[in-house]
Amino acid sequence: MTLTATVLLAFGMSMDAFAAAIGKGATLHQPRFREALRAGAIFGFVAGGTPLIGWGLGLVASRYIAAWDHWIAFILLGFLGARMIYEGIKRSERMPQRAQRHSFGLLIMTAIATSLDAMAVGVSLAFLNVNILNTAAAIGLATLVMATAGVLVGRFLGPVFGRSTEVVGGLILIGIGANILIEHLSV
Repeated sequence: MTLTATVLLAFGMSMDAFAAAIGKGATLHQPRFREALRAGAIFGFVAGGTPLIGWGLGLVASRYIAAWDHWIAFILLGFLGARMIYEGIKRSERMPQRAQRHSFGLLIMTAIATSLDAMAVGVSLAFLNVNILNTAAAIGLATLVMATAGVLVGRFLGPVFGRSTEVVGGLILIGIGANILIEHLSV
């Protein structure tokens, strides 16, 4: 795989994380760069690891992984999106101040859900002559950059759109999950 193809693949794999990170940043109270970088690092680490897992699984049992990855992503993103919508509605009724940071567990769950497609890519890369370590590192680095930028973009969207950003962020996560499911079912 050429350097250009690797870079395009890496940034293509980071788009779901970017969209999810915008929602995460919008729900926080003016997240600082440090918090954005923390979220980006978590997303990047998971996104860099999932192609390695997929590559290893691809060597062993690719047809089983490919049969279920889209359903897992859909369910996880649907659950996280529904939770965000519920919290957004509940929060607008109570009107408390937004949190300063997201929990580690919530960020990990979101990162896993948005990185399952990278695992599927890892499965397919197991059948090609590619350097999986370089490819996984590129995906992780691109996701770190894009998720960090997403949280910072969300920082500015949150005050503009108010408390409804959590509901919109939840709808975005559900939309990403539905898109993953539709793409895989229509193939």
